[in-house]
Amino acid sequence: MTFFDVFLIIFPMTKNFKSGMVGLSGRPNVGKSTLLNAIIGEKISIVSPKPQTTRNRILGIKNLPDSQIIFVDTPGIHKPQHKLGELIVTKACEAVKEVDLIIFMAEPEEPGMGDKFILDMLKDLNKEVFLIINKIDTIKKPELLPVIEAYKEIYSFSEIIPVSAKTGDGIDILMKGIAERLPDGPKYYPEDIVTDQVERFMVAEIIREKVMQKTGDEVPYSVAVEVITWKEKKDGVILIDANIYVERDGQKGIIIGKKGSKLKEIGTAARFEAERLLGCKLFLKLWVKVKKDWRGDEKVLKDLGYN
Repeated sequence: MTFFDVFLIIFPMTKNFKSGMVGLSGRPNVGKSTLLNAIIGEKISIVSPKPQTTRNRILGIKNLPDSQIIFVDTPGIHKPQHKLGELIVTKACEAVKEVDLIIFMAEPEEPGMGDKFILDMLKDLNKEVFLIINKIDTIKKPELLPVIEAYKEIYSFSEIIPVSAKTGDGIDILMKGIAERLPDGPKYYPEDIVTDQVERFMVAEIIREKVMQKTGDEVPYSVAVEVITWKEKKDGVILIDANIYVERDGQKGIIIGKKGSKLKEIGTAARFEAERLLGCKLFLKLWVKVKKDWRGDEKVLKDLGYN
């Protein structure tokens, strides 16, 4: 018996109310996190131009007058190169098995091998799948037609909806389509809850995002962040210490920068956004540490929460 089965026994369904889980799937960097943030109306998932920024399942909760949609933002499915990659792909595959509806996101180009690999996996799940072609603001409308036809040839989608997560174009149509296909169900979360992620995790993700944004292509995917202390003072100020882990000494130097300038820049940007998230003033101290080849170390991955 699942959590939702038990919940239904305790809290029976409201008449004419719909609720359910929707999984966001697709190749890395197709815009899943950007779409989720646009739908929820708040930033709850890390966004970066670099692929594979999402490592943990993110629950985003959208409340509508007659429905509650619970989104699961899965990591981009890819061919893993290390233990961390294997864990990420495993999480993504497990996540889509639990949902009521799957959104498969793609870029406005004909399907490649990665797209076909994911769609072959989805065929075995016997679930409704929406094709969401993102980034339509980057192409002309006539260029979209051959892309749609190419996808129709390889998969029978319940809906095909072009959107721009960046501009919001098409999102209303997407939400209407999702709500129509959700099963009858209760309101699982209060209306003021937009995610189930704890504040420590959210702050760690903000710091990791700022590292990736501020270092460009100099620091690759081998960055992890751990909040090591979190103290709330009587005046409401929060004191946070966090470690930024990298795999090599050279990466540590890049993040710190000349006389600590880059680390200060990262900390300022992260603190500003975290204060908006938490709604209070905070002091943030960042430390950069080297954990050699941490992405291939199962013990380190477990300590960092990748289990």
